[in-house]
Amino acid sequence: MERISTTTLLPDTFYGTRDDITEQFAIMWEQIKAPLIVPLLRIAVLLCLAMSVMLFIERVYMFIVITFVKFFGKKPEKRYKWEPLKDDVELGNSSYPMVLVQIPMYNEKEVYQLSIGAACGLSWPCDRIIVQVLDDSTDPFTKNLVEMECQRWASKGINIKYEVRDNRSGYKAGALKEGLKHSYVKQCDYVAIFDADFQPEPDFLWRTIPFLVHNPELSLVQARWKYVNADECLMTRMQEMSLDYHFTVEQEVGSTTHAFFGFNGTAGVWRIAAIDEAGGWKDRTTVEDMDLAVRASLKGWKFLYLSSLMVKNELPSTFKAYRYQQHRWSCGPANLFRKMFMEIVRNKKVSLWKKVHVIYSFFFVRKVVAHIVTFVFYVVVLPATVLVPEVEVPKWGAVYIPAIITLLNAVGTPRSLHLLVFWILFENVMSLHRTKATFIGLLEVGRVNEWIVTEKLGDALKLKSAAKAFRKHRMRLGDRIHLLELAAGAYLFFCGCYDITFGNNHYFLYLFVQAFAFFIVGFGYVGTFVPNS
Repeated sequence: MERISTTTLLPDTFYGTRDDITEQFAIMWEQIKAPLIVPLLRIAVLLCLAMSVMLFIERVYMFIVITFVKFFGKKPEKRYKWEPLKDDVELGNSSYPMVLVQIPMYNEKEVYQLSIGAACGLSWPCDRIIVQVLDDSTDPFTKNLVEMECQRWASKGINIKYEVRDNRSGYKAGALKEGLKHSYVKQCDYVAIFDADFQPEPDFLWRTIPFLVHNPELSLVQARWKYVNADECLMTRMQEMSLDYHFTVEQEVGSTTHAFFGFNGTAGVWRIAAIDEAGGWKDRTTVEDMDLAVRASLKGWKFLYLSSLMVKNELPSTFKAYRYQQHRWSCGPANLFRKMFMEIVRNKKVSLWKKVHVIYSFFFVRKVVAHIVTFVFYVVVLPATVLVPEVEVPKWGAVYIPAIITLLNAVGTPRSLHLLVFWILFENVMSLHRTKATFIGLLEVGRVNEWIVTEKLGDALKLKSAAKAFRKHRMRLGDRIHLLELAAGAYLFFCGCYDITFGNNHYFLYLFVQAFAFFIVGFGYVGTFVPNS
């Protein structure tokens, strides 16, 4: 049989039409590139370089401060008065302050026993502590389990209160606010807050309460997070690197230099009087913890961060859960910045330097610029310069500054230095969602007040069969495909192909590797890789 030629199937007119369309696109591109694309891209490059410099200065400043603190700084016990609380023969246990421990919950079937058990195991005089479980669960079975667990501890002599509401108004902020309204709370001086997956050590209150007792200007003592599942997969290792920088550098610098930092919403102890003076819990954003911290700071209260005090908790184990969490953590601060900007500017109780720190450093650079520049510059603008060679990015902006910022970020987790390249790629992928969430918060549109509780596994992490079942569930096609990541990956891959074929920017290796990272996440495989320690 004679082979059928392609000209038989595809006539010459097809090739002619195809060539005409390609030529027309090329002509149109050349017509709009010089008067429109080139100027816009140059402006975008200048803005991105400016934001990169801002972020670079912020990172270098914090590195200098944290280096000074580590080598020459005083420990919290030296900067603030701290003495262990002692028994009083005459007063007995009444010499100890009354402490409320709040545990907000929402369908926490996997972890409720861990958190309640840890809170009830705190070694504080039993008649001077109240454990308050704030259960907003909508699942009747889970609700019953939590209530029975509270009854079990109550039968052991623990002063534990099981509180429920008719609705979830205000989400976590609403639950905490309602919890403080109960009559028995009036006798409490301090409130310790732990999310449902947090497990404080028995001596937690002994190490935090003395700071508040002996230093009336302090309103908050914040502990550091420790992750029980950091080695579960590559994604959790990446999360650990990001959060470790936040705790070892950002929180430490804020506590040391300005006595201000954002409350992390859990693993902290508040002076109830400070909460009341600041206006109590508000649900106007999805970062009620940061909202309260800023308002308390504007009232003149100071905060203390204890890096040596760690509280165990769990990192999100699925990309879906992590993405929802990052949306809340990126959208909420941007929205709070929008709402509180003028309030901070007009405040007369704090110094100008503290206002600048809160507005510029804490909010603008860390909560807005850091997200936007990562995505817009490294995922959109820099690849676009491959298609428009008339626009050049200086090497200091494309290579040197990002490299230094990356190294400074890595100091928080030395054990993961060998994973630095993976962390860069993963952070660039996540910047897509963080940037989108940041603009939603700034513009106050769409999912600005969306609150989805982060999924937790608890004891299931220890069971191989449960973990395998969970991974199998996670690999369903509908849960795996993420179109935004795939679209970004396709754009980067196209720019890489163009660069290696026609360009002279020599970014093709970066573009291909970053595109591969977007494809990995887009097809849902990011949580399946388990790195070596």
